[in-house]
Amino acid sequence: MIRRVLDSLYEAAGYLAALFLIGIGVTIVVQVVARTMSVTVDSTEAAGLCLAAATFFGLAHTFRHGAHVRITLVVGHLPAGPKRVFEVFNCLVAGAAVCFLAWHVIELTFQSYAYNDVSPGLLAMPFWIPQAGVSVGVVLFAVAILDDLVQVLRGRAPSYDGDTHPEDSHAE
Repeated sequence: MIRRVLDSLYEAAGYLAALFLIGIGVTIVVQVVARTMSVTVDSTEAAGLCLAAATFFGLAHTFRHGAHVRITLVVGHLPAGPKRVFEVFNCLVAGAAVCFLAWHVIELTFQSYAYNDVSPGLLAMPFWIPQAGVSVGVVLFAVAILDDLVQVLRGRAPSYDGDTHPEDSHAE
């Protein structure tokens, strides 16, 4: 049950990232079309907000599918025992770093809300709105890392291992 919920969250985050990438394309097309009609539309800020959302929503999904850049030169040649220790260490360090980041991004989001911070551009959007998306994305990324840590501790292959797929390593 929890496995399906987590995998659904990771997939949903991936789809949200894709939607925000489409949003970037739409804002650019709107700006180009408006210029051909001699109308100035500043879509830079909207595209930037979509980029932030796409980046952070995509982190958990790409991590779970082994699409993050990893240095496998050493890990790929390790025997099973040392490889497992190395994977546990990597997940612990990455998990701690991303949890630290998540804590501070969430704190920043609440501060932006409390102080009514607004973007300086034409949109004048409250900063907490895009920061909330970043917060959710970073939290999902932290959950994905800790999820893999649990899997490695249970003796299973991590989802990001290039030799397996997430559904292979979580069969229960």
